[in-house]
Amino acid sequence: MPARIYRPAKTAMQSGKAKTHDWRLDFEQEVPRSIEPLMGYTSSADMRQQLRLSFPTKEAAIDYAKANGIPYTVAEAHDPKRRKIAYADNFRFDRVGQWTH
Repeated sequence: MPARIYRPAKTAMQSGKAKTHDWRLDFEQEVPRSIEPLMGYTSSADMRQQLRLSFPTKEAAIDYAKANGIPYTVAEAHDPKRRKIAYADNFRFDRVGQWTH
């Protein structure tokens, strides 16, 4: 069963970068999920899918996967590109084609 090694992105509800520095190893789905006919719950017989391991570095996660014979794929982290602008830039006189006061 292959595993995926990645660094999680921040959630939409967080403004900081908490819990985004560690690397995570998640197992991919091996058995398809099924719908329980009586109540309509979604269930799975795959217990490894519930397992989530955290590592301080990508190399530590890769070493763990190699030591335990787990096939893996690595998804590289994408850091957001942010422009550094000041609040005063909203009121510049040389803004063309944008809403001004």
